[in-house]
Amino acid sequence: QVQLVESGGGLVQPGGSLRLSCAAAVDSSSLYRMGWYRQTPGKQRELVATITSAGTTNYGDSVKGRFTVFREKAKNTVSLQMNNLKAEDAAVYYCNGLDHWGRAYWGQGTQVTVSS
Repeated sequence: QVQLVESGGGLVQPGGSLRLSCAAAVDSSSLYRMGWYRQTPGKQRELVATITSAGTTNYGDSVKGRFTVFREKAKNTVSLQMNNLKAEDAAVYYCNGLDHWGRAYWGQGTQVTVSS
């Protein structure tokens, strides 16, 4: 079983930056796609960014141009660099992995708060 652990969440001011990381307990090469989703109370979990084993990325419209997702294969991690954060970016961010068999894995979530 793949275990994903997020880190890097916290409090940041609007316009600030934050970097989230997700560590996989196993070789991340076993995951076809890794990425990030976020959820605010009362709202559905939404796509933030994903990246496939081939390097293809996909971003939610609201974060394009501000967030960057990348994989660090040697460290078995996927990270999310968040720049120019806005109040609406505040949410619990969840790491996601999809293996080659179609099974999804989720981290426990890390809180990102954007406030002045």
